[in-house]
Amino acid sequence: MPIAGTVSLASGTGRVIMATTVIGSAVATLTGTVVNVGLPTLARELAATSAQQQWVLNGYTLTLASLILVGGSLGDRFGRVRVYRSGVVFFGAASLACAVAPTIGWLIAARLLQGIGGALLTPGSLSIIEATLAKEDRAAGVGLWSGLGGVAGATGPLLGGVLIDAAGWRWIFVLNLPLVAAVLVLSRNVPESAARNAREEPLDWIGAVLSTVLLGSVSYAFIESGSGFGAVERAAAAAAILSLALLTWVETRHANPLLPLGLLTGRTFAVANLITIVLYGGMAVVFFLLSVHLQVVGGYTALQAGASLLPVTLLLMLFSRRAGRLAGRIGPRVPLTVGPVLIAAGMLLLTRVGTSPSWPTEILPAVLVFGSGLALTVAPVTSTALGAVPDDQAGTASGFNNAAARTGGLLAIAAIPPLVGLTGTGLSDPEVLGGAFDDAVRIGAGLVLASGLLAALTLGSSSDQLR
Repeated sequence: MPIAGTVSLASGTGRVIMATTVIGSAVATLTGTVVNVGLPTLARELAATSAQQQWVLNGYTLTLASLILVGGSLGDRFGRVRVYRSGVVFFGAASLACAVAPTIGWLIAARLLQGIGGALLTPGSLSIIEATLAKEDRAAGVGLWSGLGGVAGATGPLLGGVLIDAAGWRWIFVLNLPLVAAVLVLSRNVPESAARNAREEPLDWIGAVLSTVLLGSVSYAFIESGSGFGAVERAAAAAAILSLALLTWVETRHANPLLPLGLLTGRTFAVANLITIVLYGGMAVVFFLLSVHLQVVGGYTALQAGASLLPVTLLLMLFSRRAGRLAGRIGPRVPLTVGPVLIAAGMLLLTRVGTSPSWPTEILPAVLVFGSGLALTVAPVTSTALGAVPDDQAGTASGFNNAAARTGGLLAIAAIPPLVGLTGTGLSDPEVLGGAFDDAVRIGAGLVLASGLLAALTLGSSSDQLR
């Protein structure tokens, strides 16, 4: 078997590595988007409120974002391929639990377990590329991984629509099982790698618990505030403040911190992750609300709603890898400035979508502009963050950047719907949802524009600025 760090992307082993990591990360990404299109259907069958629908999405994101850094650290310590395979198995078992859920509470609990599996496999997929491919092929590998992972996320609504209309919402979770099996077969041929001396360093379990409490309490305070900010919500807010203070104190003193705050002293790494949080937070509004809006307000079927984002998939497939190479040549500032501007413009065009939306005239122009910006942005923002740290910190940096993306989406999905009045049964009420959708999209577009402005003001225009 080839030695890690020397594998050519064009070799047979290189292709196996890419297939293994792309499919595995695609499973986690797909689950993050495929559920969106199924929300109206499962809400009807399981009698779910708007808050419970938010928890179906955020339950997965909560444990994923909280524990993804633990997943990266475990991979560095015990072997990236070994931990990756363990995460895939755990994820598959949790997917099966989602598929057979008899109640909304069961489904939310199973989604929390899915997030744990995702936290083990997601950082491993990217750190395997960084640690296994030859140095000259890593940027292209990351670009390919980012692009195809983005394609999987964008394909999710379409696949979800097909399965829901044909067989029911439970099949969107059954979909994961053959992909899990494929990863387990392919990954047997991937060379193992681990960080030097990682086993000698203590794991930061206190940091993991505190970060979970922090994100969970913040999410609860935001989501439940829509029905009033009572004693429980105030307690959740207080728990968030306390856990944030304790987490900062613990992480600055731990020998091997879960949140490597020292990495943030590197300007490019810090800025890239801040851009990631704001950017993915803004985009989460579209991926959460658009398919729901098209079904509840516009009368689309699940398949029609899922297919509406198909142009985004095609644009990512065609241009994301090229965008990664472009950022490697000219530096990250231009793509990470222009890309968010296009994304925000596409989001604002979605406010034209009415109660009887025309796909060619109202939806297609918006998703073309949105998808063009996304294709220009996804690979550069990831490669900028990872290119700013030493190779032996690939797993930690990968986990940190993934956590940033998930945290941005988690907070946006928790905070924005109650802010625009989507409480109670609002997500299932055409009149309420129709009025709130435009406000939510405008807030999301503002966040995306802020990420582009941040890139324009802080990132370098030369590829030398990546480190």
